[in-house]
Amino acid sequence: MAEPGASLEDFHMRLMRAFHAQRTYLRPKVDELGLGPGQPKLLVYLAVHGPSSQRELAAFFECDPGAVSRMLDSLERAGFVTSAPGRDRRTKVAELTEAGRAAAHAWDEVCAAEQDVMLAGFTAEERAAFADLLGRARANLWRAIDERGER
Repeated sequence: MAEPGASLEDFHMRLMRAFHAQRTYLRPKVDELGLGPGQPKLLVYLAVHGPSSQRELAAFFECDPGAVSRMLDSLERAGFVTSAPGRDRRTKVAELTEAGRAAAHAWDEVCAAEQDVMLAGFTAEERAAFADLLGRARANLWRAIDERGER
């Protein structure tokens, strides 16, 4: 049985607090680009993969397709993406505009600088190990979710 309050210092809390610090650090940059939370990653995905459906984006980012749809609608209103009908009446395909491509490039620059701040003092080996450990932790969680039949 866990000690009372153990969850305040466990890996869950440490990861959550690191995520919140990262989000707080990046928030002004998101605002400067005229984007909302979660939107920059969609632009970068489209810059790399080209025109994509909401379903493809949701699958890659492991999130709700409805949330992706709302973000894409907002990005389209702001002039970062255009949309066209997909393979059927229920799907749309999003594609970057020049403004979207510029914002995606700017976001990659922001993330590179943020990563340098976040990993200051880490050796190359520690950076590689940290990336590996995060990937393994994610895989373990998805495996447990699959075993429960929840995905």
